[in-house]
Amino acid sequence: MELKYKSKINKIRGFALGLIFAGMILMYIGLYFKEQEWIMITFMILGVLSIIFSTIVYFWIGMLSTKAVVVTCPSCHKETKMLGRVDACMHCKQPLTLDKSLEGKEFDEKYNLKKYQKE
Repeated sequence: MELKYKSKINKIRGFALGLIFAGMILMYIGLYFKEQEWIMITFMILGVLSIIFSTIVYFWIGMLSTKAVVVTCPSCHKETKMLGRVDACMHCKQPLTLDKSLEGKEFDEKYNLKKYQKE
C-alpha cells in the first residue's frame, strides 16, 4: 500500500471545507423537523456554528500560510509552502524537508513534534 502524503495547509483547508458542508447538511436536516421547532432550531444553530468555526479555521490557516516558507519542489519544480520541519508538496505530494539532518530518512510527520526536534 502506497503512502499518500498531503500538505498540512491542504489538510487544514480540506477540514474547513468539510465543516462548511457539514453545516449546510445540518441546516438542511433541520428543515425536515418544521413541526418540532426545538429540533429544527437546534440543527440550524449547529449548522451555523459549524460554518462560523470553518470561517475561523480558514482565517487561521490564511495567517499561517503567510508565514510559511516558500520552496521549489525538486520533483515538479513548482513553488509550494512548507509548515514545520517536514511537509509534502501541495502539487505532487513529494515529501519535503529543510532540515539537513532529516535528508535521506523516511518521511514521517512525527518529526514536526517538539520531542523529535531535539534529536
